[in-house]
Order: sequence, then C-alpha cells, then structure tokens
Amino acid sequence: MKRREPSAAAAEARRGSFTGLLLAAVVLLAGLAVVTSVYAVMRSAQHENAERVMEQRTAMARAAVQTETERYRSLVETAAAGIGTDATLTWADFDAATAPLASANLIGAASLAYVVPVTRSEIAAQQALWRSRGASGLELRPAVTAGEHYFSIFTRPLTARGRPMNGIDVAAAPEAAAALTDARRIGQPSVSDAYVLLRDRNLPAAQQQRSFVFAAPIWTRANVPEFRGWLVLGLRGKDFLTGMLETASQGQLGGVLLATNRDGGRPAVAEYTVPGRANLERTADLVVADRGWTLITRAEAAHLPGASSRLPLTVLLTGIALSLLLAGLVYVLATGRARAWARVQKATVDLRAAEEESRRQAGLLGAIMASISDAVGVVDERGAFLMHNPSARALLGVAEDENDPAEWQKHYGLYRPDGRTPFPVAEMPLIRALHGESCDGVEMLVRNDQRPEGVLVSVDGRPLHTSAGRHGAVAVFHDITELRRYENDLAVFAGVVAHDLKAPLTVIRGHSEAVIEDLPPGTGVEDSVERIIRAVDRMAGLIDTLLAYSTARDAPLRIRRVDLGALVGEVVHDRTAHLRPEDHPRITVGELPAVTADPAMLRHVLDNLIGNALKYVRPGTEPRVEVTGSTAGAWVRVEVADRGIGIPDDAKNDVFDSFHRAHAEAGYAGTGLGLAICRRIVERHGGEIGVSDNPGGGTRFHFTLPVVVLEEEPHMKDTDDAAARAALERALAERAAMENSRLPGLSALPAADPSSHDPAAADIRTPVPEHHPAVE
Repeated sequence: MKRREPSAAAAEARRGSFTGLLLAAVVLLAGLAVVTSVYAVMRSAQHENAERVMEQRTAMARAAVQTETERYRSLVETAAAGIGTDATLTWADFDAATAPLASANLIGAASLAYVVPVTRSEIAAQQALWRSRGASGLELRPAVTAGEHYFSIFTRPLTARGRPMNGIDVAAAPEAAAALTDARRIGQPSVSDAYVLLRDRNLPAAQQQRSFVFAAPIWTRANVPEFRGWLVLGLRGKDFLTGMLETASQGQLGGVLLATNRDGGRPAVAEYTVPGRANLERTADLVVADRGWTLITRAEAAHLPGASSRLPLTVLLTGIALSLLLAGLVYVLATGRARAWARVQKATVDLRAAEEESRRQAGLLGAIMASISDAVGVVDERGAFLMHNPSARALLGVAEDENDPAEWQKHYGLYRPDGRTPFPVAEMPLIRALHGESCDGVEMLVRNDQRPEGVLVSVDGRPLHTSAGRHGAVAVFHDITELRRYENDLAVFAGVVAHDLKAPLTVIRGHSEAVIEDLPPGTGVEDSVERIIRAVDRMAGLIDTLLAYSTARDAPLRIRRVDLGALVGEVVHDRTAHLRPEDHPRITVGELPAVTADPAMLRHVLDNLIGNALKYVRPGTEPRVEVTGSTAGAWVRVEVADRGIGIPDDAKNDVFDSFHRAHAEAGYAGTGLGLAICRRIVERHGGEIGVSDNPGGGTRFHFTLPVVVLEEEPHMKDTDDAAARAALERALAERAAMENSRLPGLSALPAADPSSHDPAAADIRTPVPEHHPAVE
C-alpha cells in the first residue's frame, strides 16, 4: 500500500496536469477565435464606414461641380441678357456690366469676352466701329479662311495671370466655334468640347490645360430680335477640378473629369490626385448646359475619416495577450483544483448570501413603495421609468409608462394649473432633477381619459445618485385638489367674516363720532371715545390686511400696461397730501419705465414699501425715500431705498415670512403681513423681491416685473382676452403661468378690483398705523 500511494499521487498529478493543459488549450483556442472574430467585425465596420464616407464625399463633390457650373452658366446668361439691352455697347458699358464677375470667385475661370460674328468683307468697318466704342488699338486678325469669323471685341481677364486678348478670331478653335454656333442656333448657353484655350497656347506644354468655354448668345429684345454676338467665359479644367475637390472633399478625394464631346468621345479633361494608393472609386454623371460630364472620384480608404484606425490591430494583439494570460491562469487553477474548489465554494456561499440579502432588500423596498400613500416615480438618466408605485399609477390614471420624456405631456395629460397650457417638458420636475436641480411644490394639472375631471398635483423632484454610479431622478406627487378647494373656501369664508366683522365696527365708529359731536365740551369722555375710534380703526386695518393676505395668492390678475411713474406719484400723493408743507418727507422719484402688471396689486406693493420707508425712521429724523427703476432685458427692476433704522442681517431672510416683525420690540405697530403680501404679489407676476442694506444707512428693497410685452393703443384691452393672456403667461416664469386656475369644484377667488356686492372683493390696501398719520 505504501508503494502504491506515490504512484496514485503521481497519477493524480499527471491527470491534473493533462486536464489543466487541455482546459488551457480550449480557453486559448476559444479566446483566439473570439478575438479574431472581433477583429474581422471591426475591420468590416471600418470598410463599410469608408464606403459610406466615400459616397458622401462623392455626392458633395458632384453637388459642388454641378452647382458651380450652373452658377457660371447663369452668370454668363444673365450678363448676356443685360448687354443685349444696350443698342450701342461701348467698352465702358461692358466694363460696368461684367465688373461684378471679377469678384464673384469663379474658380478656374480665365476670362470673359464679348465676341461678334464678322464676315471677311466687314472686317475693316467693324474694326473702325468698335474702336470708336472704346476698343482702343483693336485689330481684327482673321485666323481662318471661312466665310464668317468670330472676333473678341472686349475682354475682361478673371485671373491674375490673364491679360486682355482683343481681336483674336475664336474660329481658330473648332471646339469653341461649334459652341458659338450651337448657342446662336438654340438661343441658350452652350458648352464647348474640351480644348486648349487660345490664350493658353503660348504657354509651355506642361502649363497648358484642357479647358471649356461657356457661350451665351446676345439677342436684342425687339419684336424681331437681332443677334448681336456672344458672351464667352473661358474655364480651365484642371484649375476648376482642383478647386472643387479641394473644397468639397477637404483634400481627401482625387478625381478625373470626363466630358462628352459632340462626336460622342469622352476624353479626360482634368485629373486631381491626392497622396495614397486609391482603392475606392465612384462615378457621378452631371449635366452642364447642353453637355454631359462625368466625375470619377478616387480615394484611399485609410485616408477617409473613421476608416483609418489602429484599434482593430490593438484589439487583436491585446486579445491574443489576454487569451494567453487567461489560458495560463486556467492551467494554474486546474492544477490547484482543491484549493480553487475551496475558494469557489466559499465565494459561492458569500455570493448566495449577498444575493439573498439583495432580494430581501428589494422585496422590503417594494413593499414600502407599495404601502406608502404618496405617489412616487423614479426614472433613469435617459428618462425611462424604473418604477411607479401603485399610488402614482392611481393618481396619474395611466397604467402604461411612457419612457420618452418628449411624450410625457400627451401621454399623462400634464398641463399648467390653468388647465389649458401644456406643461413644458424642460420645466417638469423630473427633467429638472435629471439636470441636477432640486425643486419643490411644482404644481401641474393631470387630465387624461382616466382623469377627465382633472387632478391638481404638487410635485417635488430630486436628483438620484445610486451607489452603482447610475444617475436618475425621483419625484413625489401630492394630490392638492382638495387643499386648493379648502383654500378657496377659506378665502370666501375670510371675505364673509371680514364683511361681518367690519359692519359692526363701522356702526361702533359711527356712534362714537356721534357721541363726540353730541357731548358738551369738558366732560372728559372725549379721550375715551377717541381711544375707541382708534381701536376700531386698528381692528378694521387688521381685518383688511388679513383679507388681503388670504386673497393675494389666488385672486385673478388683471394684467395691463401700467405707467409706473404715474402710479408711484399717486401713492406718494396719498401718503403725503394730508401733511403740512413743513412736514412733507423727502421723496425722490427717478425715471420709471412702463411695466406689465395688475395695477391694484402693484399699487399695494408700492404703497407698502413706501409706507414702510416713511414709517421705520428714528424719532426726530426726517424720512428720506428714493424710488428708482431700470430695465434689463425683459424685466424692470424697481428699488425703494430709505435712510431709516434698517433691518438686522439675521432678519433679512425672514422679513417676507408671514407674521414676522423685525422691529416689534421697538414699538412700531404692524401685523407682520405687509411684506408677505408683497412677496406673493410679485411672485405671481413672475418676478422676485429682496432686501439689502442701503450704503450710508437704511434699507433698499427691490423687486422685478415684466416690461410691456405688447404695443397697443392708449386704451389697453383687458387681459381676459385669451390671446393676450397667453402671450403674457409665456413671457412670465412658472408662477405667473399659474394664474386664473380653474379646477372642478373650485370657484373664482375675489378679483383685485373691488365690487360693492362681493364682500371678499376688498381693495388690497395697507392699514394706517396708529403712531404716524397716513404713513405705514
């Protein structure tokens, strides 16, 4: 037995070694197969990309050639038509008519010439005629013995190396003569066969190019048109092709331009080459005037964008290295099976425990989300919904989720609280949260087939950053329909209560005034009755303030153009008219622009801020107030600065809260609601309100309002007009778009304009404090 144990161990080792080698070989072959396949796929993708880029660049080159030649034809034809209207064409006329072509960036264009037909017997007369019309030194030199010659009379060079060549006989070039003949016959521009321009035949052979001429016939506009000649544009083929391909293909395409001659031949007119070995080729046909051209493009795939990359080779080499490394690791693991098996078993146990814990956590989270009453929705970084808990599905009334944010508004029926304006996608809480912005209390109306009556919801959005590194967003929906109904009922109740409370106060004040009038002097009762009257006034002021606070949020806005300067003047007059001249405070009002606002509510804001500036001053100090305004884009910024007692830094963030009084301990009367009402009014207009220290002492309040958005007649239309209101609401921010909301079961809140029969329709005014007459 002792002899057999080493043999068995050796056999086991040999079996382990063989198994390890076999597994390593299998892994290596599989890895090489996968890497080779990936390499082949990537190379194929590169080739397809090169083919696609080649097609795109060829299409661009063809379009450039077609567009440019059509431009040349059109320019020549247009210039010829203009020259045809001049019965006594002179060099000055020709120069003026063709001057724009010199700066038209005509790629490859050599010259522009006015050519006339002349018989041999007319040469002397025509030469004298055109010399008299400005062709100084003109000498008509016939080059052929044909019966009709085609002489260039006026010439405009279009290149730096060009020079005028007046008097040459174009009939010396049969290709050009044929184009002239065809153009006169068909009455339209014609293109010649390829040939070397007469002006280039004196150049060295290496610099000569096969070229074309565009010939446009010139006819008069008489009842019986008279033929006057041609306007001829010379085009050098190589310069033209080079300019087109360099521009259209960015130097990545070479090409050959073929032109179909009148005899059916297709010679190569010009060729443009680029570095590299061309392995891609495309052919594109195009029509130029009355001729057909063919553009052949060539390129090396490696030089095209997206087709030249070392990534496939890198992947191949890296894959081979990884396959070798993996095969070695497999061999090591296979030979240490016992150790590896133990580790695998331990890892498996830990993995199963982690998986079980994950399932338990997921189940617990699902149970929590299903049991909470708040509606919750979660989306990933692309806007696709990861979950909607049952409360959310019940609230939204839609069973199927929509993963395209652009379709959320239609799918779920999301509107602004007015019930008419579709809620913008960019302003939705989930989209804002995906952009990293937290938002609270965003109100929207949900109305769809399952919710035809509409549900008003308040949405809170938060960015979501998970431990796995994925981003998303979560939103919590609250049904506030009943809350809004309750607030509306409360506002109506407040109006009724205010009316019922103010009625007896009015009676008490009236009887108190009657008592003072009827009492004989010196009874000592007058002071008590006056205290009663002041107490009644304070109570009435408190009721007005509470009523204004309860209606400032939901009262419909009556938006119109407001002359801010005039309105400030009225407020200042109301505040100071009852004072003696020597008691008038120093109030400075600067230039104030017109704004778009509810006049009654804006008056309350100005009255409150100016009243506070007059009220909060040190005893014995003359109040000083400065009202200024400035325009920045679509908003007007109004500032009310004073030299009063100021506001402590730790109270600046709280002065706009309800019932907060920064100087209650100093004996200044007030309810703590004035600035809260101002903030509600300004925010309903889409603006902002704030406070800061006034340099030199005192306080500087500022708020913003939209500028006038419509130019109208002096009598502005009331913004109940749906079109005007819609234009204004688009210009305001989110809160201004929430005006005049109408939900089922909600009646309209009191209007800003007072009504004699509506107890809640109280004019929004600030009560007059006790210690300073007519100043708040």
